[in-house]
Amino acid sequence: MTQSNFLCRVARFYIDGFRNMTVGRTLWAVIIVKVIIIFAVLKLFFFQDFIGQNASKGQEADFVSAELEERTAE
Repeated sequence: MTQSNFLCRVARFYIDGFRNMTVGRTLWAVIIVKVIIIFAVLKLFFFQDFIGQNASKGQEADFVSAELEERTAE
């Protein structure tokens, strides 16, 4: 058995499985919507653009290196 034959069989297995799903499609849709909402909320509230707010345009690398040096010195 060659490796490409094995990969084709594995791919066909998953494709047929997803094609024949009924309830699973709804569950996957719910999971995808939840993940999108979670990442949108995390991005808005927890991962703010700290460098963009504190560094001037074109000086981002200097700002990051200065912050790293300052934090390692403490």
